[in-house]
Amino acid sequence: MQYLLMCCFDEKLWEQIPQAERDSIMQEYGEWVQTTAGSGHYLAGAKLKSSASSTTVRASNGKPVITDGPYAETKEQLGGYHVLECKDLDEAMALASRIPTLRVGGTIEVRPVQQALHG
Repeated sequence: MQYLLMCCFDEKLWEQIPQAERDSIMQEYGEWVQTTAGSGHYLAGAKLKSSASSTTVRASNGKPVITDGPYAETKEQLGGYHVLECKDLDEAMALASRIPTLRVGGTIEVRPVQQALHG
């Protein structure tokens, strides 16, 4: 079964962490990706640019409305994602619990993928 791990963090808090510590965390993160890929669990993932670089599309009266910036004002922003192949939720949670940003305030939402869409 596939699981989407949505990795969220308060971008302002992240900027307050000393650069050397951020670099160390991201190095550990790379090691987590390598280990998870090596075990056959890792299918895809990416680190996202800051929420300030986002563009939002909504519909109003049947027409698209495009807005610069994030969808909503939130404390935490989506910073990246991973798609994992796991036998069950317990395995997905165990892998998610090893993501290094957790120890400095990160949040990981683990959600089962209901159905993969193909274009």
